[in-house]
Amino acid sequence: MENGRPCHRAAQDQSRRLIGPAVVRLQKFLAEAGVASRRASEGIITSGRVTLNGAVASELGVKVDPAHDRVTVDGRVVRAKRKLYVALHKPPGYVCTRTDGQARDKIGDLLPKEWTELFSVGRLDCQSEGLIFLTNDGDFCLKLTHPRYRIVRKYVARVEGRVTPEMLRQFTAGVWSEGEKLQAHRARLITANNSTSVVELELTEGKNREVRRLLASEQLTVLRLQRVQIGPIKLGELPPGRWRTLTEPEIKSLLGKL
Repeated sequence: MENGRPCHRAAQDQSRRLIGPAVVRLQKFLAEAGVASRRASEGIITSGRVTLNGAVASELGVKVDPAHDRVTVDGRVVRAKRKLYVALHKPPGYVCTRTDGQARDKIGDLLPKEWTELFSVGRLDCQSEGLIFLTNDGDFCLKLTHPRYRIVRKYVARVEGRVTPEMLRQFTAGVWSEGEKLQAHRARLITANNSTSVVELELTEGKNREVRRLLASEQLTVLRLQRVQIGPIKLGELPPGRWRTLTEPEIKSLLGKL
């Protein structure tokens, strides 16, 4: 694992690996390579515009090994896009969008300029900080953000006032906010005094500003909010504003939880 410097050869070599099954359906391969959507790719295939290793592949369901097979569309070779999986320590004050009408700092500004196709896996609000993933793998993003997979995200919040055991019980029992139920998977008090408290919350659904809304339900003002873990992957010693590529075992450990 490297230290998050974009110039590191180890990070670049790791990011070139293709994660997951080597063989995929032809229409999925075309979609992931950016030729067209998966449905539109099916039409391209059935119209006879695609060749696989020199032979016309006009039937759906044909399998492709991106590492070894040669695919063309209208005579042009189609190459698989390398899949990237990046862990970033988002600093406060950055937004998780590629474009922003308010000219705020964006997390994409912290990455190599050529990685323009990466999108965030979920979001952290502007003033929150901590671990966030970025990828160009739509399936990976879906599996980590869809509520049914219940990927645990761990947060540490420093708030004004004293957090009581009853508040912690309320967080795990659930509260209603803006017509939806917010509920922590686990809640634990780390430290507390009469002026400030530090609490650890684990959530599994990733609703918009869920941690802040949970804390606000008990009239707690957030002084600092940091996400420290997603699934089995911890923020660790990654400095603010720095990134690293996820290793293949880390990616498999995330998907293995599903």
